[in-house]
Amino acid sequence: MSRRTVYLSLLALSLSACSSVSNKQAAGSFDYQNKSESQSLIIPEQLKKPNQQSDFFISNKINHQGPIGERMDIRAPSLVMPIAASSRVVNESSVSIIWFDKVLEDTDLLGFIEKVVIEKIESDGVAFSQQEQDIEITLSQINEGSSSLKETNIDRKGVRTAIIESDWYLNQVDTGWLYTEIESKTRLRFRYQLLAKPHGRSVALRVSLIDSSIENKQGVSAELGPIDKQRAEKSMINSIISLVDYNYRVQQRENRLIRANQKLVIIGKNSELENAYVLEMNTDKLWDNMPVFFEKYGFTITDINDAKKIYYVDFVKPVVSIWDAIWVDDLPTVDLEEISYQFVLAPLNEENQKTSVTIYTTDGTPLAKQTLERIFPVIEAGLSFRNIF
Repeated sequence: MSRRTVYLSLLALSLSACSSVSNKQAAGSFDYQNKSESQSLIIPEQLKKPNQQSDFFISNKINHQGPIGERMDIRAPSLVMPIAASSRVVNESSVSIIWFDKVLEDTDLLGFIEKVVIEKIESDGVAFSQQEQDIEITLSQINEGSSSLKETNIDRKGVRTAIIESDWYLNQVDTGWLYTEIESKTRLRFRYQLLAKPHGRSVALRVSLIDSSIENKQGVSAELGPIDKQRAEKSMINSIISLVDYNYRVQQRENRLIRANQKLVIIGKNSELENAYVLEMNTDKLWDNMPVFFEKYGFTITDINDAKKIYYVDFVKPVVSIWDAIWVDDLPTVDLEEISYQFVLAPLNEENQKTSVTIYTTDGTPLAKQTLERIFPVIEAGLSFRNIF
């Protein structure tokens, strides 16, 4: 046998040995299991007993039936991580539950979370079924194992629920290098329970492991222990929470793009049927933001009439300095005469959600439609307050 073959064989054996080490157990020996308890110090009656400090005293009121040595699970406890916006956990609860509060005002929260759960299961390639269940049973299951959940005082009238059960998740661990063998097979089935408060602004999600089995390489099957069950539940709920957070960000980005691409400004008529810009914006809000527009586009405010919503301005085309030319690709410029103007704002409907902006010259003549069309690309971006900040 060649030396190279020996080295490869030893390497394969070492890798196999490393892979068989359990991360549940402590490294080292467990000799402490066989150590007997030391006797208390006996002080003769004629001697004074020394003072004893109780700062580091270890009580004997512990679980003496708990696992020790190799049977002890040393893994850190798993936690539910509320990383999604407006999510919260129930303190001192071993139940895998998370509460979501409404973030997207135009979206049904229960339907949104339910869609994310289904998306998670489908992305894992696992089948699922949606269950019908009585509300009172669902409430008792949501509250099971944690009295602090009951402080929500949920009224059963108007409560909405959704229950989803997954098919089997299969996790197979292989060992070996040149020749692999199955170290273990784990099968898991989950139940996802959603409950929305009557106002619909808060939804609870609980993940429960309803069936499980683990099979070793000898083919012997057994149920998961309580610690492994809890870790599986919390791992699943944490993956859903992170997916909810991701979907929040995607939806918020789409909403921002819709607002950014929305045509807030068009050319139309004011209430006097004069040519004007028409904005999908509250008159008072637009009035408060007009100084930002003026400052950016070369208008200087000389006077205002707050009651009639009139800005009196002078216009001078901004001077493009050498630094502006270097750092800014294209400075927007309003193609108007350098004279004084009046910007008159007026509501166009009773709801005050549309505002006309009529631009007059010093003699009180509104700008012609051709002029409004010529400067529209700059004015539209400016009055939409796009790229202002």
